[in-house]
Amino acid sequence: MNTIVNVGGLRKTYGETIAVDGISFEVFEGEIFGMVGPNGAGKTTTIECLEGLRQPDSGTIRVLDLDPIGDRYHLRERIGVQFQAAALPDRIRVWEALDLFAAFYPNPVDWQALLEQMGLAEKRDAHFVKLSGGQKQRVFIALALINNPDLVFLDELTTGLDPQARRAMWDQILHIREQGTTVFLTTHFMEEAERLCDRVAIIDHGRIITLDTPKNLIDSLGADNRVVFETDAHLSDESLNAVPSVVRVEHIGDRVVVYGKKDGLVSGVVNALETAGIPFENLHTEQPNLEDVFLALTGKEMRS
Repeated sequence: MNTIVNVGGLRKTYGETIAVDGISFEVFEGEIFGMVGPNGAGKTTTIECLEGLRQPDSGTIRVLDLDPIGDRYHLRERIGVQFQAAALPDRIRVWEALDLFAAFYPNPVDWQALLEQMGLAEKRDAHFVKLSGGQKQRVFIALALINNPDLVFLDELTTGLDPQARRAMWDQILHIREQGTTVFLTTHFMEEAERLCDRVAIIDHGRIITLDTPKNLIDSLGADNRVVFETDAHLSDESLNAVPSVVRVEHIGDRVVVYGKKDGLVSGVVNALETAGIPFENLHTEQPNLEDVFLALTGKEMRS
């Protein structure tokens, strides 16, 4: 695989605050690489160093075989950037923004086709201030793609979006990768990273705790699957513990969580409840996820 980002021992401090603490990683061509962690973990500082916007205190960085500081002008022609905090003039029209940004590059893409791709054709003449949150984010993605980049950085892209808009944005990210652009994504939504990313680096307090595919990270936990249901009847754990795949049972008020191995867990729990004559509702399964990985590795839940 062709390595297009290579970071070694990156460190960045602000006074006595250590934002990035000696991290190293690679990003491969054609993948969606995710850096996940809570707000303040060092994600934005890391990508700003990769984009040439901040000078690291120490360490080495090569992006598309260029030095982000020394070769910043050449690099900016080849990367796209969507900032965590971005804005446009309220009265600028969508087409005017794309036309303006296209003028900054020697070989921009056809921005009218980009409008179609991003589902913004109907908003071509709309003022920026009139757009919804999701539509504004799609404009910013379009602006990040206007120069047909080899690599695009998306920083906390879906923060503040409702669930429907967030999932629509996920489709756009997958489409970007399908068209040949490598994606570097930062997020504090573990579900987002699990759904989209080929590999994920979990970062906390400026350090990479672990890096692998979402599946490998989850499998490495060896965590139990869960069957969750509610009942107001008296339930003895004996009937559930008799199911071969059950490991343990938790009670939280009327909510019961049964932990166990995947094979036969659901059918075993349901059969045990029906045999014991226990009424239940809202039964569903929960599988281990990246949130569980973060909790296991850090000892605390994700901070928003």
